[in-house]
Amino acid sequence: MRTETDGVKLNFHLPKLFGRTPRAPTSNPAAADGSPLENESLTYEQTLEKKLFCEAGRLLIAREERLFGEIQEPEALTGHQEEVTELADCRRVLLDLVQQTLRLSLDPGEAGAAAALASAVKAVEQEEAQDRLWDQRGRKPPVWRPCAWKEVHDSTLRRLVEERMDNPSTPPSAVQAGQSSVQVDVCAMGRRMKEDLLQVASVVRSCYPPETNICHLYAEAYHRTFSARLRKIADFGLEDKDCTFLLRWVNEYYPLVLQKPQMAGVMDVAALGKLLPEELLKPLEDQYLNRRQEELTTFGGRIIEDAKDKWNKGEEPTREDGCFVSPVSYDIIQLINEMVTSAEKVVGDLQKAQTITRQLKGIMHRFKIFQSDVIMQNKASSRPVVKAHLGCIEQFRDFLNTKRHLFTEEVGKDCLLVLTDMKLSAQAYLLKPVHQVLKPEYRKLGTSGWLNKNLFNRLLVGIEEELQGLQGSIGSCHQELLGKLHQEVTVEYVRRLLKGAKLKNEEQQAKACNTVRDNAESLYKLFLKMGSEDVWLKDILTKIAEVLRLQDLPAIQIQVASLGADHPDLSEKQLSALLKLKTNLSKADRRTVTDVLSVTREEWSTAGGRGAARAFFSEVRVK
Repeated sequence: MRTETDGVKLNFHLPKLFGRTPRAPTSNPAAADGSPLENESLTYEQTLEKKLFCEAGRLLIAREERLFGEIQEPEALTGHQEEVTELADCRRVLLDLVQQTLRLSLDPGEAGAAAALASAVKAVEQEEAQDRLWDQRGRKPPVWRPCAWKEVHDSTLRRLVEERMDNPSTPPSAVQAGQSSVQVDVCAMGRRMKEDLLQVASVVRSCYPPETNICHLYAEAYHRTFSARLRKIADFGLEDKDCTFLLRWVNEYYPLVLQKPQMAGVMDVAALGKLLPEELLKPLEDQYLNRRQEELTTFGGRIIEDAKDKWNKGEEPTREDGCFVSPVSYDIIQLINEMVTSAEKVVGDLQKAQTITRQLKGIMHRFKIFQSDVIMQNKASSRPVVKAHLGCIEQFRDFLNTKRHLFTEEVGKDCLLVLTDMKLSAQAYLLKPVHQVLKPEYRKLGTSGWLNKNLFNRLLVGIEEELQGLQGSIGSCHQELLGKLHQEVTVEYVRRLLKGAKLKNEEQQAKACNTVRDNAESLYKLFLKMGSEDVWLKDILTKIAEVLRLQDLPAIQIQVASLGADHPDLSEKQLSALLKLKTNLSKADRRTVTDVLSVTREEWSTAGGRGAARAFFSEVRVK
């Protein structure tokens, strides 16, 4: 009889060849395909029609064993050559059908496809076992042994993967989305790979024994094929958008595909490695990062130029809750955060992404130059702009300190130095007019009239009036500005005191002590009311007042030691000027007290210094 299965002719009469349908050599009452016991009575052609490839292979192996088992010598096969030829033909038919089934294994939805694939896989394993059996025998095997169906299986899958990646389906929407040809091709291959690997993980895997690790075999094949296609694309010069797209597939999209829950644990993702080698990745990364650096410089500069244009037109910054604000810091911070975060995904490495921010120092310098122009020209809108800049400076500092992972250490330090200069410059600009107004009152400090009359109140009134004009910065910046003014007023107070009128007796020294204490308390309360809480400045004046009051030399030494320990920037020259106010203190006594300061400073230095010690006396100039 002649039978056709899937278009393939079987050119022999099974009953004549086999005599009877042989039983499979297995102790399991059910067939290895999982077919019921009655499948054992099926003819070879029927097993093929039902896609019971394992059962068909078992029939052929049984005939092979009978034919070659009965004929021990090769010469004896001469009379059976037709049977040998027909058996070889049957094997070729079976192999063709197994390969066809393998090639269809990635097409979802076909009824019975999974069962057919499982049977085909068992047929391959069955042939491999027969190869090993013949290898153990000490005589010449049939011409088709070893048949190496496992190698055929693997090469078939590799070719299947290559064919599917060479001809992936491209949905019309991709072209309509305005993608380049490179993006369309890569997307199509990526989509094909993802869908096929999901099919492998959800369906194909169940058709193979676990030790086969079929998921990883497919993953390697797709990785190798996808990598080869991307290499060809990367070898050509790519436009910036295509370069970015390719890097994202290598470093972001591809890993996400392999990390899908359906594939987790069934594929050794780490063993696959990168889709592109380093020698191809580096030029693409350099192109991408250089472009992003240029964009940061361009957009960052544009943000500053926009603010500068508004200032040139005389526009004041907008107000929020009564405070002047500028969008410069917010816009640049958003720009940097987005660029570095996205770059980390694109190049797959934070350190590489950080290189984008090399241009930030240049942007900060442009911001500093802009502020210098604002201060130098001193227009009507200059003070509001500088007040708004204080808020920007604080936002930049917070960003640099809390998002250090976005920058290299060098960039962070350089930018913080620029910001510190900008803050000091802005504060000096805003406070300079205040000190100019208060200068007449400063001149009265430390004079005999200062002791005898309540002159300090006029200074307090002047300060309170000037404080109104300092408002307009955001809360924390305004508080810091008030603290700066509080410190500078205190510095001026101490400077005037140290060069003031001599205190000839204990009574004058006690009066001076009370005056300094009262002044310190009044000054502290005024600034506290306005928002500054720098109590340490009051403590400095209080300790100076105690030095003026004390008459006992050891007590003076103790007070000086305390003052020097809290403020190691207190110099011997400044201390000497303070002690000279007490005219009843001899030169030798002054030297004794000064020596205490030297010892205190040495102990402070030996102990490694106090990190919390604030500079104060270094700002007090004494001739």
